[in-house]
Amino acid sequence: MFRGINSINLDAKGRMAMPSRYREQLVAACAGHLVVTIDTNHRCLLLYPLPEWEQIEREIEGLSSFDPMSQRVKHLLIGHATDLDLDGNGRILLPAELRQYADLSKHICLVGQGKKLEIWDQEAWNAQREQWFNEASDASELPEKLRSLAL
Repeated sequence: MFRGINSINLDAKGRMAMPSRYREQLVAACAGHLVVTIDTNHRCLLLYPLPEWEQIEREIEGLSSFDPMSQRVKHLLIGHATDLDLDGNGRILLPAELRQYADLSKHICLVGQGKKLEIWDQEAWNAQREQWFNEASDASELPEKLRSLAL
């Protein structure tokens, strides 16, 4: 559903305008109801259409409460999850605490990841992308499914 990179500006209140190519999809798929949470691996935010998030949330809630890593994931992902709605101008207001977590400044990137979108500070995205480009690509470290993938 979501692919590509979009450079966007946050306004002074922390609102971002959803690119028009996603707006229609979001209104059709979830009436503009979204959930944003933190990414536990990178300083960025994850933005899901509500139905996609509800599936993930059910899976997270089903994790063992006795496993420390599962508890960590529950606390971080569900604890930071915030419901959002597209406003009449196709914007969403990102909560201040989540903007602070992701170090979001005025210039951000919206990165399509299939069923979700990632929200990155533009400088952080550029730095992470360069790091990924510069990492050695050792085919022997790739999972079998990736090695057999034809692009």
